[in-house]
Amino acid sequence: MMKKIALHWQILIALIVAIIYGIVFSTSYKVDEPSVEKLEQRNVPEEVLSSFESLTGKEYVTLESFQEAIRDVLTKEAYKTYYPVIEDAAYHNPPVYYISWIGEMFLRALRMLIIPLILSSLISGVANIGSGKNLGRLGLKTMGYYVMTSVFAIMTGLVLVNVIQPGKGADLNFSKAVEGLVEEQRNLREIIIEIVPSNIFEAFMTSDMLSIIFFAMLVGFFITRTSAKSKALLTDFFNAFFDVMMKITMFIIRFTPIGIFGIVTKVVADQDDLLGLMGRMGIYMGTVIGALLIHAFIVLPLLVRIVGKANPLKHFNNMSAPLMTAFSTSSSGATLPLTMNAVEHNSGVSNKVTSFTLPLGATINMDGTALYECIAALFIAQAYGVDLTIAAQFTVVITALLASIGAAAIPMAGLVMITVILTAVGLPLEGVGLILAVDRILDMFRTATNVWSDTCGAVIIAKSEGEETTVGQ
Repeated sequence: MMKKIALHWQILIALIVAIIYGIVFSTSYKVDEPSVEKLEQRNVPEEVLSSFESLTGKEYVTLESFQEAIRDVLTKEAYKTYYPVIEDAAYHNPPVYYISWIGEMFLRALRMLIIPLILSSLISGVANIGSGKNLGRLGLKTMGYYVMTSVFAIMTGLVLVNVIQPGKGADLNFSKAVEGLVEEQRNLREIIIEIVPSNIFEAFMTSDMLSIIFFAMLVGFFITRTSAKSKALLTDFFNAFFDVMMKITMFIIRFTPIGIFGIVTKVVADQDDLLGLMGRMGIYMGTVIGALLIHAFIVLPLLVRIVGKANPLKHFNNMSAPLMTAFSTSSSGATLPLTMNAVEHNSGVSNKVTSFTLPLGATINMDGTALYECIAALFIAQAYGVDLTIAAQFTVVITALLASIGAAAIPMAGLVMITVILTAVGLPLEGVGLILAVDRILDMFRTATNVWSDTCGAVIIAKSEGEETTVGQ
């Protein structure tokens, strides 16, 4: 009987095939009769449609050239309002179009699980922890770990970007227009206030994770304050609810390789001139990826070995499926169901710890993102010839740390965080356009680092709670 291929190998094979497929079938943008019909169906005004009649029949092999052509024939206001639907209508890549829906459906299935999984896992986890003293102890350990690793990550990025100085001599003309980021900025005061939801059902609707986590922890804590009968009934209910959600998760996990294939194929196919892009931004990309690798393969494993008394290599092998999924989807939230399953069933961390630390980590523990923001801000400063003082660089560190805590609740999180940091040290916001072209690629690396840090934290905290894991030394 043929031995079944392990899930992580299935995902890796799907990843490689998707990259090859995406390179072979690259995306173009075509203004033709079907695309015009799509725009008419979406109620794009006739005066806008008539503006690019001269482009009808033309095909553009890069998104940048298509954007320039549309920008030339539309007014600035019309471009800002209608460009997204124009791009969608002109998208031309049948070989990718007919399979990308698989990836979209897989992501939707994972996102479907996030809120009920977080709600059930946190409520059952907090209810099972017991007293407020135990909850406070676990909470302090978790937050302490998240702050510590984020600081380590930011300092790693700070040292590397100052040594390599990737921004010196950067091409300032190689930038893209960025709109709408400043409007999305929120200060720390607003983030803290909005942790408390004014309407929990609205928080569910908008996937406001910090508010959902706050509500779930409140419910879990006050379950322990009810009568013995109510406590037993509610604890059993949420334990059973969580068990059902994990069964659904296990079912969806089976389709991960197919989903990854659909997602990555489109990402690769939509990239304009990958080799040229890497040539122009290679030093910057190398600095970010190098710093992420140092943090992921030196700093975090040392913490797992020394503090967690566990085998980091064995734990890494156990986490291969969620890490490759995080890399492919660029979403620690969407990867959460796989992460919880792997940490609990592969590395042997108790449900009490995983259900508390991992949902919290997926929302506020952003080691890779904080590191990336620090390097990106200093890269922009170097590109514009601004010599940041030690005090200004310290401001970058603190701002990156604070911004990373609220990042998950902010639309366009990574780019918005950079604008917060640039504003704090007086750098031009249009500098974000310098790094926009490679943001999607680097997002894959930093998300995988975020998830890896979450799982390492779960192992370390489990050890501090006296648990025996399957990855112990």
